[in-house]
Amino acid sequence: MSKQFWTFTLLVGLLLLSTGPVNSEEEEAEALNTDEPIVEADIGKASVGSKTDDEVVQREEESIHIDGLSPSEVKNLRESSEKHVFQAEVNRMMKLIINSLYKNKEIFLRELISNASDALDKIRLMSLTDKEALGSNEELSIKVKIDKENNVLHVTDTGIGMTKAELIKNLGTIAKSGTSDFFEQMSNSSSEDSVSDLIGQFGVGFYASFLIADKVVVTSKNNNDPNQHIWESDSESFSVVEDPRGVTLGRGTTVSLYMKEEALDYLEAKTVKDLVQKYSQFMNFPIYLWGEKTISEEVPVEEGEEEEAEIKEDDAEKSEDDEAAVEEEADEEAKPKTKTVEKTVHDWELLNETKPVWQRPAKEITDAEYSEFYKSISKDTTDPMAKTHFVAEGEVSFKSILFIPSTVPSGMFNDYGNKKGDSIKMYVRRVFITDDFQDMMPKYLQFVNGVVDSDDLPLNVSRETLQQHKLLKVIKKKLVRKALDMIKKIDSEVYMDKFWKQFGTNIKLGVIEDHSNRTRLAKLLRFQSSDHPTNQTSLESYIERMKDKQEKIYFCAGNGREEVENSPFVERLLKKGYEVLYLTEPVDEYTIQALPEFDGKRFQNVAKEGLDIDQGEVAKERKEALEKEFEPLAKWLKESALKDKIEKAVITERLTETPCALVASQYGWSGNMERIMKAQAYKSQADSSNNFYANQKKTLEINPRHPLIKTLLAKVEASEDDEQATTIAQVMFDTAVLRSGYALKDQVDFSKRIMQMLYKNLDIDPNTPIEEEPAEVEEAEEDEEEVDADDEEDEGEEEVVGETTTETPAEEAATEAPEAEQETHDEL
Repeated sequence: MSKQFWTFTLLVGLLLLSTGPVNSEEEEAEALNTDEPIVEADIGKASVGSKTDDEVVQREEESIHIDGLSPSEVKNLRESSEKHVFQAEVNRMMKLIINSLYKNKEIFLRELISNASDALDKIRLMSLTDKEALGSNEELSIKVKIDKENNVLHVTDTGIGMTKAELIKNLGTIAKSGTSDFFEQMSNSSSEDSVSDLIGQFGVGFYASFLIADKVVVTSKNNNDPNQHIWESDSESFSVVEDPRGVTLGRGTTVSLYMKEEALDYLEAKTVKDLVQKYSQFMNFPIYLWGEKTISEEVPVEEGEEEEAEIKEDDAEKSEDDEAAVEEEADEEAKPKTKTVEKTVHDWELLNETKPVWQRPAKEITDAEYSEFYKSISKDTTDPMAKTHFVAEGEVSFKSILFIPSTVPSGMFNDYGNKKGDSIKMYVRRVFITDDFQDMMPKYLQFVNGVVDSDDLPLNVSRETLQQHKLLKVIKKKLVRKALDMIKKIDSEVYMDKFWKQFGTNIKLGVIEDHSNRTRLAKLLRFQSSDHPTNQTSLESYIERMKDKQEKIYFCAGNGREEVENSPFVERLLKKGYEVLYLTEPVDEYTIQALPEFDGKRFQNVAKEGLDIDQGEVAKERKEALEKEFEPLAKWLKESALKDKIEKAVITERLTETPCALVASQYGWSGNMERIMKAQAYKSQADSSNNFYANQKKTLEINPRHPLIKTLLAKVEASEDDEQATTIAQVMFDTAVLRSGYALKDQVDFSKRIMQMLYKNLDIDPNTPIEEEPAEVEEAEEDEEEVDADDEEDEGEEEVVGETTTETPAEEAATEAPEAEQETHDEL
């Protein structure tokens, strides 16, 4: 009992310590007049500097600059301000926000602009019922100003503003921005749609300012408060005081961020522009940035400069005609002298010129507007190939526009599957949240660009965890369906000439990866076929052309159309008038394997077992007779000539001109698949699965109508030990391996057999020795090289001796040449 009592007492004590005293404003004011203030007066200063160096204290006071106030006035302002402590264990919560909640520091500006947009929406909604709400300042805008001299960033809005009590209540309590209360009040008196644009229904976003700022100063003026107040905090505590400058804002709020040293990059104009365009370019209200730009201006020329200009012009006119000079002088007298100078001016620059076209009805938007919007979000320079603009309703409501680019994005298949997608941008009430989605669009549709904007998704404590929300799965499902519908509606000529050439591989990969949309994707597939030499066909068109009683879709895979057309597996099918699909790309066979059937028709690989062309009783009887006739040959091939090389030998139904072919089992590798698997860059010899398929024995199908097979049958029936018959069988097997698309395992043995056949055809004895090269040739060449080297040495010695006695013929010619020239000159 005593243990429970002490446990209860301890819990009560901890609860009282965590809540802390909450005083009224009068009690806090009395506390400030006492000798023991609640918060230290040197709030925000460096602890070391404030205790050791008075000059450091003075420099820090001067560095905290508020427009219109001197450092001494700022000091007096702080001494007279009301000091408050944050509620709800703010110290712990602030550390959580700063260090954990927001991992990306750059979102601070998104949060501040979103809050400013809320404030503007509030005053706009109030003005609908209260015409005096806007007062003399009807401008609704957000302005950002950079003060590099003092390392301060100002964000100002002309929104509803806050009273002193609201500053303490909303900014002094975590997750209390006032938007939720405003939302409830307005919902009672107006339609929900009018207030659904409000963004920050939780007040945590404001505290993201401390990610990059040591100190935050908020200056605000509300219509219900005659005075303007300043709220100041260093994330440890905050103070509120009446602004001694009076009412400078008129209405609205200015948030001033005193940047940390590591965050000074956010004081660059380009950085601010990039952040606004990334996160807030589709806000309802204009966002301006105070900046400078250089312009060219025509200014009058002064008298001294005018005389110098006239002198230069006179010198230039001397080389021209007199009449032209007279005309120019007349024009100069009529026009005043001017010159062009470059001038630096400061002005507000609009940053969010692009409007959110997805918020407008599709019938009101032109193709040019769609193209301009696509280029702004995709950074592409060409118009999109196709687009779809839709509004989804149901479990989740959202608006979206999707685009298909005209060309393949560079490096689309580099690091396929692991590359982060940035083509779909997620907005919540026009505020950009993220484009760093792993699975918003499936991998095969990563080329689709677009935006998604939903009012149903919550902007709660952590916007970074938004992509974990369960409603995103519903959005993804609808986006994929709409994207496939958009592709389906592309004109047939454009589809084949542009889309299929660019993104055909993506659709084939989609059949493999996306089981839920496999039927939709199958309708988009196109393959070459025996029906036309160049045009590709769809599966629907193939089925329309199928012969009566044809139950399967026939296909043959290979490395190019020419190889497939000449494959032995299609000989009899083409002869009988069946259409065969030609799979000529590496991914094609994978795609068909992932597609078990289409429109009730199963697929049949003509290079595998299961091909049944001859139907009817007469055909069956004929086949049974042939099997009985060639049974000795089939048995001899399996048990003797090709032992351990084939699974079995059977009579074929697919060959007409080829004596035999090697056929894989229904679940084995075809020759094309074996070639692809062996070419894999990361193939391992220790892979038991690959080794099983690679070493799987095949079925040898023989053509009973071919003369080679008939002759071989006669030899086997005459004598099963006939060596010539064995050699013929082995050569036929090797040729069947090659014709069927497989690789020979023993190429040396194959080449020896071919050489033996060549010897026999040319009546050459295989034991005839090859003529050897004479051994003396190399020795003779070495002797000649030694002799040549000796001769060169002797000639070199003779030249050295000749230099002291006689001239060489070349030297004599060089000496005679100047003398001949001299004689010729004398004769002249």
